[in-house]
Amino acid sequence: MARRRDQVLDAAIGVLGAEGPRRLTYQAVDAAAGVPPGTTSNYFRNRGALVDGIVGHLEALERHDWEEFARQAVPADVPELADAVTRFLLYATGPERARTAARYALFLEASARPELRPALTRGRAAVVGWGTEWMRRFGSPTPQRHCEILLDYLDGVAFRQLSFPADDFDPAPGIGELLARLLGTPPESAATA
Repeated sequence: MARRRDQVLDAAIGVLGAEGPRRLTYQAVDAAAGVPPGTTSNYFRNRGALVDGIVGHLEALERHDWEEFARQAVPADVPELADAVTRFLLYATGPERARTAARYALFLEASARPELRPALTRGRAAVVGWGTEWMRRFGSPTPQRHCEILLDYLDGVAFRQLSFPADDFDPAPGIGELLARLLGTPPESAATA
């Protein structure tokens, strides 16, 4: 039963991210999930409940991704940190493009439904925690502030790539330069290949 619900929510994230909020209907989600008509409405009695379900599911998926990223990416220096952050951004705007677009669509939904904001910001708080430790380890005098600047930059770059996709998208130089400036290292030593 929980697996079917997750299947529906995965499909809903895909529909929201690929087709936008106006196309988020029970019928579209049922079709994307490959489930019998009416399945989505059995789990979520109205659109608000479906959006709430998506927010919670998205939070869990993104927390898992960031935990994996934090576990695997234990950078030894600023260039390795820049490389790890670049890989994550390429993942978020490539294979997980629909999920990232769905998150941005939910941010806009939260402007009209403030009750969504706590769940949407919990994931970022965890990322700020991990990122702050990395910034501290690499000598930032204000690690939390520098982490927040980095995350804001990544959101902007991801949003731009999702909105205006570039075939030759390479965020590495900008990420390397930003980290070098935040952490006081020469930009060429923080740039990634």
